[in-house]
Amino acid sequence: MSNKEVKTALKSAREAIRNKEYKEALKHCKAVLKQEKNNYNAWVFIGLAAAELEQPDQAQGAYRKATELEPGQLLAWQGLANLYEKSNQTDAKGDLASVYQKLLELYESDKQKWCEVCKKLVELYHQEKKHLEAARTWHKLVKIKQEEGADNAELHQLWKRMIQLLADSTQNQDNETQQLLLTAFEHAVNSADMIPSEDHQILYRDFIQCLSKFPHETARLKKACDDMMVLYPTLSYPLEVLCLHFIQSGTVTEEALHFCCRLMEMDASSGPGFIGLGIKSLQEKKYEEAAKHLSEGLQKTSQCPAAWYYLAEAQMKMQKYKEAVFSCNHVNIYYFVLCWLLVNTHQHVGDPLLLALKGRAYVNKGLIDQVAQQIMSSHPHVAEAHALEGLIHYTQKNYQQAEKSFQSAIEREAEVAEYHHYLGLTYWSMGEETRKDKTKALSQFLKAAKLDSYMGSVFCYLGHYYRDVAGDKNRARGCYKKAFELNQSDGEAGSAAVDLSMELGDTETAIAVLTSVTEKASAGAAKWAWIRRGLYYLRANQHSQAVADLQAALRADPKDSNCWESLGEAYLSRGGYTTALKSFTKASELNPESVYSIYQAAVIDQLLGRYKEAIAEYQKILKKSKEYVSALKGLGECYLMVARAALADYLDDKALDCIEQSLEYFTQAAKCRPDISCLWKLLGDACTSVHVISTSKVNVKVLGYLIGQKTDRQTLKKSELLILGGRCYGRALKLMSLPNIWCDLGINYYHQAQHLTAMGSDTNEISELLEKSVQCLKKAVRLDSKNYLYWNALGVVASCSAIGNYALAQHCFIKSVQAEQINVVAWTNLGVLYLVNGHIEQAHEAFKVAQSLEPSYLLCWIGQAFIAESVGSYDTMDLFRHTTELSMHTEGAKGYAHWVCSTLQDKSNRNSELYQYNIIQMHAIPAAQVVLSKYTERIQDDASAFTMLGYLNEYLQLNKQATGAYERAVSLLKNSKDKEKWNIAMRNYGRSLCGIGQYDKAIQAYMSTCLSEFDDLVGIALAYFRKGLLQESIKAYEKALSIAESEHDKADILTALAIIEYKQNNVDAAKTLLFKCSILKEPSTESLQALCALGLAKQDATLATAALKELLKHVKGKDHLYERCLIISAVYALQGRNVGVQRQASKAIHTNPDNSALWSLLSRLVPLHTPQNAKVNCFFSSLHMVRTTPNGMPVFLQNVPRYFSDDPAAWAVLMAACHAENTVVCLNNTQLRRTDLETMLVATVSAKIAGNNFPANYIQALEDWSLCQAITGLKEMGRLTEAEALCTKVNCPEQPALFLLLRQIQCRQLLQSHKELPDTVLEELRKTVMTSGSSVAAWHWLAKVYESQRMMVAAEMCYRKSLQLASQQGNWHGKLSSLLRLAMLALEICMANVSNDHWPSLVQEATTEALKLSFCPLAVLLRALLQYSRKMGARETRRMLEKVVYQPGYPETIVSVARWYLLKHLYAKDDYELIDVLIANAKANGDTRALELDKKLSAHS
Repeated sequence: MSNKEVKTALKSAREAIRNKEYKEALKHCKAVLKQEKNNYNAWVFIGLAAAELEQPDQAQGAYRKATELEPGQLLAWQGLANLYEKSNQTDAKGDLASVYQKLLELYESDKQKWCEVCKKLVELYHQEKKHLEAARTWHKLVKIKQEEGADNAELHQLWKRMIQLLADSTQNQDNETQQLLLTAFEHAVNSADMIPSEDHQILYRDFIQCLSKFPHETARLKKACDDMMVLYPTLSYPLEVLCLHFIQSGTVTEEALHFCCRLMEMDASSGPGFIGLGIKSLQEKKYEEAAKHLSEGLQKTSQCPAAWYYLAEAQMKMQKYKEAVFSCNHVNIYYFVLCWLLVNTHQHVGDPLLLALKGRAYVNKGLIDQVAQQIMSSHPHVAEAHALEGLIHYTQKNYQQAEKSFQSAIEREAEVAEYHHYLGLTYWSMGEETRKDKTKALSQFLKAAKLDSYMGSVFCYLGHYYRDVAGDKNRARGCYKKAFELNQSDGEAGSAAVDLSMELGDTETAIAVLTSVTEKASAGAAKWAWIRRGLYYLRANQHSQAVADLQAALRADPKDSNCWESLGEAYLSRGGYTTALKSFTKASELNPESVYSIYQAAVIDQLLGRYKEAIAEYQKILKKSKEYVSALKGLGECYLMVARAALADYLDDKALDCIEQSLEYFTQAAKCRPDISCLWKLLGDACTSVHVISTSKVNVKVLGYLIGQKTDRQTLKKSELLILGGRCYGRALKLMSLPNIWCDLGINYYHQAQHLTAMGSDTNEISELLEKSVQCLKKAVRLDSKNYLYWNALGVVASCSAIGNYALAQHCFIKSVQAEQINVVAWTNLGVLYLVNGHIEQAHEAFKVAQSLEPSYLLCWIGQAFIAESVGSYDTMDLFRHTTELSMHTEGAKGYAHWVCSTLQDKSNRNSELYQYNIIQMHAIPAAQVVLSKYTERIQDDASAFTMLGYLNEYLQLNKQATGAYERAVSLLKNSKDKEKWNIAMRNYGRSLCGIGQYDKAIQAYMSTCLSEFDDLVGIALAYFRKGLLQESIKAYEKALSIAESEHDKADILTALAIIEYKQNNVDAAKTLLFKCSILKEPSTESLQALCALGLAKQDATLATAALKELLKHVKGKDHLYERCLIISAVYALQGRNVGVQRQASKAIHTNPDNSALWSLLSRLVPLHTPQNAKVNCFFSSLHMVRTTPNGMPVFLQNVPRYFSDDPAAWAVLMAACHAENTVVCLNNTQLRRTDLETMLVATVSAKIAGNNFPANYIQALEDWSLCQAITGLKEMGRLTEAEALCTKVNCPEQPALFLLLRQIQCRQLLQSHKELPDTVLEELRKTVMTSGSSVAAWHWLAKVYESQRMMVAAEMCYRKSLQLASQQGNWHGKLSSLLRLAMLALEICMANVSNDHWPSLVQEATTEALKLSFCPLAVLLRALLQYSRKMGARETRRMLEKVVYQPGYPETIVSVARWYLLKHLYAKDDYELIDVLIANAKANGDTRALELDKKLSAHS
């Protein structure tokens, strides 16, 4: 190629580059290089084209080749610079600097381009943090500009730019760079256009700030500050910088202090100014003033290490060591100290001061022997050595040697306060003589205080002296206060100062000190202050504050049993019994020897009604101290309270045992402390409490001390106990005349009088007792006329029949009401008074007021029942029944039993609504029997009550109990003058004896009557018959027939005689007697049944049919249903109508399917009369005796294939039952009992279908159902491979249900891999569900899949689709399930704290719609959890959760979840009382999950 061709090719390459055809350009250049390898332009063009084609390596190589060929040519270097500027590689940036430098050489003649490249180079140096190179290059640029004659403004900007480039890195610059920076600042400051100005001021600030960073530029800094103050005389900034510079440099000269004073004159709140004043005060030994100024200065200028050092020095001088350490922690002073030691240790290794300090450290650590000998041998002349020796002797309690050592130290340096202090401590702790005479210690303490007024421990011991020796509390308090002011961490001085202030009555000062300490104290500190303030609040009845302070004290020392006791007292004072109990229990655990803690725990258990636990606690105390009177008293009270509870439940024997125990413990207490009035009162209460118990039961053993005898124990009767109670009250009154004891004594006399009246004693004695009672109660009223109880008691005594002073009684009851407006007892007593005197309207009004005051008060309801009974109201029985539901009371019990028995005796109303409601629906007979049993247990001399009890027992078929009750009634009426009652009692007794098979006794009982009454004759006739004395029975029946008045009674007697004749084989006579019955005007159904049975027995179809026909005329409804069905079936069988036998029984079952006796009858009849249906009938006959397996499968379902082995449906039913049982097993988390049945049962169903001719649609439906059932069972048990294999055996796509199951199985396998499902899979699942679009469950499943993929909106749409589908189908369950699932989805998102209003409103909407459908416990729970997620600590949250936990009607699974969240809520609120209630509920319901959570939360609380 010729030169011309080369030029042409290069020209073509240039044109191609201009047209951006870079590949063409490369071709032309390569052609040139083939001819001329060193062609400069060709290499440049290649570099340019390669760079544009993004081939940087080729471009760089080309440019480099070009620069090597002609280094002085610009074009290649420019291309290389452009290439590097575009490149992001680190190496390229490094090479770019050298390229720029070459360009600067080439541009020396072109100043403009030189300046542009220079700026680029400086920026590059700046980026690479090459500060010196950047400074030199820029400085050269400025010089060139100056040489060119640039104006002042341009130069000013260049100097400012140089400052910007270098100002950020002053710490890492060398001296040349720093000097260049300062030069730039000086030129910039001097070249500003407007002086003074705001920009100039800012620039000057930066200049001074920069100078302050260079310690060696002090002169330059002073000059700059002076110049700036001349320009800006009102600006304090230069002085602040200057002052800080001197402070930081550590050279605080007079000149520096002068600057600080000038600064304070300009700005009174300047931080550096305060620091300077503080240093000045420190130099003048004004340590408090120095610390104050330095602290104020550091609040404004905290980043000043030197100031922190000076503050630490001042605090050390004031012996505030903790504060000094805190100040040192703000700067790394320890680092400098360490460096100093490393540098200087070799020079000062034998310094006595350092050795002494080292010795102090060893002494404090207990390593005494390692330093004592060394320092004394090496430096015996140094005072510090003698002081250290004295300290060692003091530590070893060798006080004589310590005294000598400290005196030697003082001889050498008498002005050291510490030596005097230790000598004073030695005198304070020395032998007996010095302990008595503390003047030596005092003189040393006073010298130490004089030498160092900041030594707080000295003032503390001065306080000890004035308090314990001199007895001057005021001076002692002053010393303690001074010590505490000097050292806030001295708890001993602070607590002593507070205690003395309290003793001297200066409570305000004490509380102010405690408050200031507690406000500053960190968590777990200042226990002494917290506990003292807590005890003050406890004494001041500010219980909540006391609890808070004592809890804070416990954080400091959780093992302080005294603090736990105090906290228990605080809880107890504010009524928090359960939390107080926990506190006292904790205190007793920490200090088992503390009787007080155990006693308080027992008292709280007693207050809470936990008498068993209280008794155990009191017994524990008595094991340690047998004569602990409070424990004896508490034990007696517990047993007395248990006795009263037993009396309320009519458990009299238990009550007597407890009364005996209480009397024993009260007596022991009174024996130890006979001077305590309340013990004798309690003895009186225990003795008097037996007044309600039957006299025959009361035999109580009391200690001989109580009755003034030397015997160990003496058994007392009821009368003796009541008298003893009166004597105990009298003894209590001698010790302390209180109105309540006078009242108790009056009530005791009243009960004594009642007892004597019941026993029929002398009326004079009764009158005397009642008069005493009235006088005692009047005495109580005089002592306390405002107590409504005393007025009420006086009214009760005055209204008794033996006194009959009704006017006084009325006055007393009215006064009682006036004394206490809400007084249900007085209003009730007033109503009784009116009722007794015949004023029914007034009585009704009084009872009505009582009911309004307290609707659950029993006696006012009894009064209303008596009024209703007196006026003949239909509500009487309801009222008496209500009294028995409220509680047990003798009057209510007897009244209700009377009305029940009266209603039962009236046989004419058995079909009335009133009878059905009062007797049947209200279960009146067992209810009345229960309350009447309690009544007769208490009142054992009421014959009518025993008669009614026997009657009710007979109804309940409790024949032996009935006999016992009748026997008791007979014994009570034995000496009665009312012979009619006696005869009735004997008649009842004889009837009950006959009922239990004691026929001889029954005959004797009837014989003891006059045998003139119809019931007596019938009764003895029945007894003779059952005894086998048939002739005597016939005579008695005939005699009864002669006096029978009603046709029904005559029919019954004739039927009985016919039975006797039949029993004697006189069939004709029996038939004749039964015919006589049938022709009566009112034949009994029993006689017609007997006649029909006689026809059946003799195979007389005509007689049986006629009797049956007549019987059916008289039987109505469901009366004698089983007997009627049996007789009709028997007649049909006698007639040979076998089909009719089965039909009759089946018809009866059809109308009464719940009658198991009819099913049993059918199971017996069908095998006899229709054997071809025996299997079916036997199967259905077992339905009335359905039993289940332990996991819930009905046993009869297991027998279905046994009876219907060829029916495929029977095997399908068995498959469903097995699946249901396995589901129950999974829910109960127990072991599977039925496995590997699915495939076998499917095969069996298919085989049974093949062997029968069933309709095609039936076969298809049954097979599909069986397959779905088997696949579902395998899927739920996790056997996915088998389930998928079973699906693939059939053509799934043609059967949507099976295809959906297949997809569900495959999807479960994918989900188990924990991988995100692809969109294609999700789309396929959606299409599958759409094909079986009528399945609500399918949409639910798809929603769950979306949930697993966190596609919550898609899941919501699926649930809404299922809801729409269920609504269209009228599927109630599907609709409810969809709503609940939708609510649970939204709640899950709410619980994850997702801030979106849509989801909470969705929970609210879904649960509202669910509750509209029916009461839904889960919907209520979800609403409560929504409230929990919104406002966990709100009161509404607790209310909603408590509703689920405590209201009946919620399943335990729902309640358990609510209980779990409620427990977390209560722990967050620290409501321990409600926590205890909730935990008790959890224990009662066996909620282990809640109990485990309680353990975890209590451990972290």
